Amino acid sequence: MGCVNGKCCGRYPQSSDGDSRDYRESGPYNVQGIHVLTQRSLESIPVPSHNFHLEYSVHTQRGYYPDSPDKENQDNLCIRTQIQGNPNIHFFGVFDGHGQFGAQCSNFVKDRLVEILANDPSFSDDPVKAFNSAFLTTNYELHKSDIEDSMSGTTAITVLVVGDTLFVANVGDSRAVIAVQEGNRIRAEDLSNDQTPFRKDEYERVKQCGARVLSVDQVEGFKDPNIQSWGNEESQGGDPPRLWVQNGMYPGTAFTRSVGDSTAEKIGVVAVPEVLMVQLTANHLFFVVASDGVFEFLSSQAVVNMVASYTDPRDACAAIARESYKIWMEHENRTDDITIIIVHIKGFSNMDQVQPILGQ
Repeated sequence: MGCVNGKCCGRYPQSSDGDSRDYRESGPYNVQGIHVLTQRSLESIPVPSHNFHLEYSVHTQRGYYPDSPDKENQDNLCIRTQIQGNPNIHFFGVFDGHGQFGAQCSNFVKDRLVEILANDPSFSDDPVKAFNSAFLTTNYELHKSDIEDSMSGTTAITVLVVGDTLFVANVGDSRAVIAVQEGNRIRAEDLSNDQTPFRKDEYERVKQCGARVLSVDQVEGFKDPNIQSWGNEESQGGDPPRLWVQNGMYPGTAFTRSVGDSTAEKIGVVAVPEVLMVQLTANHLFFVVASDGVFEFLSSQAVVNMVASYTDPRDACAAIARESYKIWMEHENRTDDITIIIVHIKGFSNMDQVQPILGQ
């Protein structure tokens, strides 16, 4: 969920350096104008320090916009393996652009964030500090670039694999989730927390920065602005709380953090990431990184259930995209752009000997 006029997401992902991956358009437009970009082959990368490997696939497609047939996919994704030449460090990220120049913003951030992160002197000793610095520096560089980001920007959900540890950094309302085996059940565990005004802490933070937090119906006078009864993110549907300046009907962002969005930055929309660290165990089966084109109507558990029902992540990517598209069209006359990375954790054992990871 992005700007007040809908989120204009997507762009074709480009690989970074290290051991990079090449992405190509996988086929023509279908009858409804969906342009799918996906990885044709199933990729596998080792993590030799802990004797397991990651098997992954990606899928991204332009949303269906009947009123804007030429609107491009503003989503971007980045996969970079062997960060700093280290075979145990791998990066996965999804960037969901919004606004008129959302595609340029997500493309810029996709390239610069991982570059800045990999070149940070503190990266080896303190990945969390390096992540924070990388987000803030990327945001500063985007502001200073030729891209007009006053009313455009991007979310960023990223997962850094460092040996047997995941560092998950999030800005915005895209999401990462991991599957946990619990007996005969597979449970979805969120690796990120959507940063929206539905969250009480984020609501209070942006209010203190001067934001008005109102739904479109409230700001246009159809509902009482003094009654803050939005329910929750799952039940609210098409009119969520949004951020507005005190004396204007802009910017109308439905998220409370992003990269870019220099106008919204003045009312508390910041590029400071929330960073979560997870120690992998043998019970962790796979993780999913996706834009809110997926999670707008599908719960984390529903997505994990779908992935678990397929042995090949390529099939799971396609199934999730189809289901996301279908549910979007049941609720609205358009869809968002849809981007998914699925990463299976293969051969992990708690008994594996720990080796040096970050040291060169």
